Amino acid sequence: MQDIHYREYKILLRPEQFYAPKRFEDYWNEVKNVAKKHGVGVKTNENAFQRMVREVLFYDTPNYDLYKNSFILRKRTFYDDGWPRPEHELAVKYRSPDRDTCTTVDMVPRIVGQVEVKFKEEILPLKDGLGGMRSLYSHNCIVISPGVVLNQGLRDIITVFPVMARADVDGDTKIDLVNNMAVEEIQVDPGHFDFGHGFDAKATIAIWRNRASETSLVGEFAFQAKFQHYDEVHQKAKRLSEDFFRDVQTLAPEWVQLGTTKTAMVYGIGAKQVAHSE
Repeated sequence: MQDIHYREYKILLRPEQFYAPKRFEDYWNEVKNVAKKHGVGVKTNENAFQRMVREVLFYDTPNYDLYKNSFILRKRTFYDDGWPRPEHELAVKYRSPDRDTCTTVDMVPRIVGQVEVKFKEEILPLKDGLGGMRSLYSHNCIVISPGVVLNQGLRDIITVFPVMARADVDGDTKIDLVNNMAVEEIQVDPGHFDFGHGFDAKATIAIWRNRASETSLVGEFAFQAKFQHYDEVHQKAKRLSEDFFRDVQTLAPEWVQLGTTKTAMVYGIGAKQVAHSE
């Protein structure tokens, strides 16, 4: 079984809480109070609340065949001083609550360039209540490329990412922007957590906005740990991270939005219901 090298804890946040830039710092202070209660070490970064802006686009068939088959096709563009960088981040993800299924998916692309394949466990709250947790496994391929064109036939995408043939869709099927929506992502990297025994995690707080309507969609608080071998993660540190994750939900409930993932929110905005495993 392929080893997990990342554990990322994610909590959706109510978009109405982010009515001013200072709210990123307000929420970080709430989180630091929870960390103090548990004895979790916290370091706030220099320039912790410097906001980074990105454009996030999701692509799929008209019937959302990729997402129905647990695939996510995403392009992200980073901005510096208001100008887009020439390179784009293209991500193909396979997400499933079943680790064995996720392990069998070969995410290696047929492309030359900067490629990174990651296998991670995402820890999410329960869908219908605060204070719980569940696992979603994510097998990701990240490609950095200056020329990314996605509004074409699925066959062209499968040529680069053969794994997407698992969706069993006609290769002539067109790929286009999901719900015709361009997402503006505003993110800060406020700091790091130390759970002891070498188990450290970097934190992010983000808000997703609809670029066209300039309305906020959903926020997210996340922290991610990276390690060599999943089985070597110290159990005491792992339990502490999970207790902290649960209390971040219950001790600041006015911030938390129940649901699944940010991706599911984007797919769910349209009139068409989309079955998915998230």
